[in-house]
Amino acid sequence: MTSDKHVEGSRSVAQAFVNLRPRVDAILRVAVTVALVWMLAAAVARPGHVAADSPPGARTATGLQDASQQTSRYEFRENHDPNGTGKFYMGREIAQVMGSGGMSWLDRPERADEEHPEVVIEAMELHDGDVVADLGAGSGYFTFRIAPKVGKTGKVLAVDIQDAMLDAIRSRAAAQGITNVEEVKDTETDPKLPAGGVDRVLMVDVYHELAYPFEVMTNVRGALKPGGRVVFVEYRKEDPRVRIKEVHKMSVEQLTREMAVVGLERVQIVESLPAQHIVIFARRGEVQPSAPTGR
Repeated sequence: MTSDKHVEGSRSVAQAFVNLRPRVDAILRVAVTVALVWMLAAAVARPGHVAADSPPGARTATGLQDASQQTSRYEFRENHDPNGTGKFYMGREIAQVMGSGGMSWLDRPERADEEHPEVVIEAMELHDGDVVADLGAGSGYFTFRIAPKVGKTGKVLAVDIQDAMLDAIRSRAAAQGITNVEEVKDTETDPKLPAGGVDRVLMVDVYHELAYPFEVMTNVRGALKPGGRVVFVEYRKEDPRVRIKEVHKMSVEQLTREMAVVGLERVQIVESLPAQHIVIFARRGEVQPSAPTGR
């Protein structure tokens, strides 16, 4: 009888365990889910190495950006300007890029009379020893005008994504014995500039063609030294008399809006060029804006 009681008791315990197992499994699943959610929340909240004043969407220590932000930042439209890409950023269509086949146009003899490059360089306020990035350097039209202004202790970073452009700059520097020009091959999202190592960034008729303007300018901002400047030269969208395709123009208002989201503020406008404006930006809070000059 005792043996039968033990057997019956064992059966009862076993049956109780069987009955409890689904509940135990459910509790374990909930516990694992809670742990995973907690770990994910901690990872998202971790600040990494992004500076406290970094703009929204800036990179973390892993170099990754929030995918949902990057996706929503740009939109694509089927109906768009034939000279544009169909990709829009902050309401502006991004223009098609000029290829290396347009190098002769960049170096056209009449360009100096049309664009007054000496006015641009004067507005940059260069000094001996400055490090200047010519972003979207093309054939080096401005690169080689800047090089003597920064002296032997300075440097010009000629940045371009096209190998043909970089080859042309390299050959020209070698032929002229210029030693303070360094070619830099960038990507669509990263200009490959040294962090906190650049005094001036020049972009002549380039910004409106950037496929990823937010990403590029976030990196440009991070490359500026204290007191550094970003100098844009763009055809005036506000002036219908400027005979340039519309997607290759930029208004001061639009440019200012787009720089604000990456932590740059406008400090100066120069309107003394025949068809373009020079718009200068610095990191937010570093300087007081000045009144427009020229025209």
